[in-house]
Amino acid sequence: MIADARLGVPDEAQAQARERTHERPARRDSGTQRGGPRRVAAAHPLLWLAAVAAAFTLVQLALVVPGLGLGWDETVYVSQVSPQAPAAFFSAPRARGITYLVAPVAALTTSTEALRVYLALLSGCGLFAALWVWRRLLSPRLLAVAGALFASLWVTMFYGPQAMPNLWVAYGALAAVGCFLRAVRDPGDRRALIGLAAGVALVALMRPTDAVWLVLPLAAAAFLMRAQRRQLLLVLLAAGAALGSAEWVIEAYVRYDGLFTRLRRASEIQGHLGAYFAIDDHVRALAGRTLCRPCDVSWRHPATSVWFLALPLFVAGGVGAAARTRHRTPVILATGVGLTLALPYLFTVGYAAPRFLLPAYALLSLPVAQCLIRIARVRPQWRPAAVVLLAVTAVAHLGVQYRLLDGVTDRVRANTADYTRIAAGLRAQGVRPPCVITGDDAIRVAFRTGCASRQSGGHDISITPAALATVALRQPLAVLRSGDQRPPAYARFWHIHPLPDLNGRTAYRAYLSPTASEARQE
Repeated sequence: MIADARLGVPDEAQAQARERTHERPARRDSGTQRGGPRRVAAAHPLLWLAAVAAAFTLVQLALVVPGLGLGWDETVYVSQVSPQAPAAFFSAPRARGITYLVAPVAALTTSTEALRVYLALLSGCGLFAALWVWRRLLSPRLLAVAGALFASLWVTMFYGPQAMPNLWVAYGALAAVGCFLRAVRDPGDRRALIGLAAGVALVALMRPTDAVWLVLPLAAAAFLMRAQRRQLLLVLLAAGAALGSAEWVIEAYVRYDGLFTRLRRASEIQGHLGAYFAIDDHVRALAGRTLCRPCDVSWRHPATSVWFLALPLFVAGGVGAAARTRHRTPVILATGVGLTLALPYLFTVGYAAPRFLLPAYALLSLPVAQCLIRIARVRPQWRPAAVVLLAVTAVAHLGVQYRLLDGVTDRVRANTADYTRIAAGLRAQGVRPPCVITGDDAIRVAFRTGCASRQSGGHDISITPAALATVALRQPLAVLRSGDQRPPAYARFWHIHPLPDLNGRTAYRAYLSPTASEARQE
């Protein structure tokens, strides 16, 4: 009992007594008849959270989905199951969770818009489900505010309909922490026990290393439990992590000669993980950069990261406000896990991508919501001013997030149009399936052309130059180069086809094998 009290969890007998008290039927009077206030109050969690999830989905469908082509990482994940082109090289850091998620649509149609709509709807449902887990722990109003805060970030809206794992890590982590707290409160809550293992497994399936940073603080919290509860929670955490990462670990032994070899290779591809201070990189990346590597750009738009710099203050305020309420334990644990999930990306990775911190933002939205609600409930004489201040701040925040989202999506749509033109031009030059494309940005160009992408150097090396030269004798091969890059020796005298400048690349061009010219004449 002493250990449970330290975590702020009531004794089991007290919890059961309280549950029995809540379950007693109220007297049948005019206020509790069918359809009365009691039923409306019970429906509030569903209405609040459904409204937030629906709004999040509609924003994605209206502002993000139309005309948004697949990015580099998305192309790798989708190509594993898509009939559009051969699978792209799958490097050591990647896990196949997102591929499994998109498979029901990607395996049936090559329509990117259909995939986007599917993911937008699914991400809205995911937000609802992750928040719904918390309905017995926090008030519906607090959960709705937290959900709205998280969903309003341009990063969340942009990645909602994308085939990327980070948002699903956020949902899994949020659900796992909620289920953990429910299982602590009531060990007989079988849904919470299953949900805890499932949430950890989802995170491990998407990004196994993130699952480690999720399990660590939850395991530490489990040690504050009584022995019986502690053992059960630890077993569930371990089972979820093992189940979700099983495929990644097995693949490590099949393709990389062991788990540690794969981890070492993954670290190399990510720039050698180590001790870094990347907070300033993340601040600059919030100006609308989906990837800041190397992040040596100037900080030109400070207004875009005001919310990020204010986040620690709001989190601290939320924890302080929750300390005097029944929300103390849920808010404190969510804060601890959220900060733990942010640590590796802030201090061990030497570059920044805003999506890396989505799991942390999802959990930290709970203490921030607690803080905002506390501000809105100041003394009556100050309440109108507080409400006006919060409203003005919310409008300014939404305005900044919308402008950033609009800028990012416009840039990606322009790139999508460029890739479409490049693919059409290469097909017109005879680069048609079966074919191979190598070189600068080959993955996205190859996928849109219907070709295989192969690299003889870099992180995605999967073939030798000699093997590529041999392939060129049998099927069309295009070598992509930009700027002053030279072609490989075997392509030095091939036909040069100029391509539109792409992603800052100038003098973008393709060296086409003689077999491409032959295919063009057929």
